[in-house]
Amino acid sequence: MSSASSRAARALTRDELLALPAVVDLDTANRALMIGRSTGYDLAKRGAYPVRLLRLGNAYRVVTAELLRLLALERQEPEEGTGEKCPWAVESGGGDR
Repeated sequence: MSSASSRAARALTRDELLALPAVVDLDTANRALMIGRSTGYDLAKRGAYPVRLLRLGNAYRVVTAELLRLLALERQEPEEGTGEKCPWAVESGGGDR
């Protein structure tokens, strides 16, 4: 294996992209966009990253919905009445406290 291919991060599959949490770090977004780490951080620092970035202290975060929109991917909402639940939905407990 060449040194370039051993260093390169594997691109994310469609299923992996759709399973991402609401917000991801810049390295994950870079993998999703198939851009290198240095290029991604350079774009972020110049304000030229292809999606809006959140700056939390010294860290960059990317809203997954914006990333998916750029990649023309959509999470499918389950049809009403099918009994399926959104994999990212949070149910309220409603129990005694």
